[in-house]
Amino acid sequence: MPEERGTPAGPVHVEGEVVATKRVGAYRHLTLSAPGIPERFRAGGFVAVTVAGHVARRALWIHRVRASSAFGPTLDVVVEVRGSGTAWLAAQPVGTRIAVTGPLGRPFALPKDAVSCLLVGEGYAAAPLFPLAERLRERGCAVSLVVSAPDEAHLLSALEARRSARSVTVLTADGSVGQRGGVADHVDDLVRRSDADVVYAAGPAAVLRSAAGAAERAGAWSQVAVECPTPCGTGLCHGCPLPVVGEDGVDRVVRACTEGPVVRGDRVRWDALIPPRDPA
Repeated sequence: MPEERGTPAGPVHVEGEVVATKRVGAYRHLTLSAPGIPERFRAGGFVAVTVAGHVARRALWIHRVRASSAFGPTLDVVVEVRGSGTAWLAAQPVGTRIAVTGPLGRPFALPKDAVSCLLVGEGYAAAPLFPLAERLRERGCAVSLVVSAPDEAHLLSALEARRSARSVTVLTADGSVGQRGGVADHVDDLVRRSDADVVYAAGPAAVLRSAAGAAERAGAWSQVAVECPTPCGTGLCHGCPLPVVGEDGVDRVVRACTEGPVVRGDRVRWDALIPPRDPA
């Protein structure tokens, strides 16, 4: 179903600059001037940024690109503070110079024909689904979008979603906005109601597994943007193992930052990727 993906050129390493920053709910949105990266961007790609005082870089999903602005082409990223590295990034003011490499990784593949697509995202990791929705609409695809989060503060761009898709479903685990529950509770019904030919998903591994499983049960294709720690982002360190089943049916481990982050949902060895829960 999907066509071959690709980027117009390889990644570049540039000195970027923070040109805008704002707090939105639980997240910090940064707009970066990074010459050469917006022009090469495809939905599902990411950037790796250097963080002061840290050896490992931080991988950030690209949420939006703007072809022109007062600063030239720019890209937007979403930061959720999870440790000292992301805390440093979130605290940087306008004017900060940051080393940026990108776009990196394999992006989403687009359908050859105008088909029905369901996009499922949770938390800040839903970021790559917004530019994907725009590309799919340009191709005449019917786009349904699901944005999910534990609570209202962790929903990403719920209002923007209504401009990006034919229909939007909002899910919160605490029921504060939209329907109560998580992706696993609703995804089979959402796949059925959208009559999806392709399901795209971005979020925690459990969300991706639920979306891929629902697609398989409905006879649809699925692509998932897997988020793994990527110390270098370029494949050199082999520090982002992703367990998959190859086209030949043989289990193997690939690099999430190069062979991924976007892969077919039915190719991921979810049991190997998601550790079992300890008994209560």
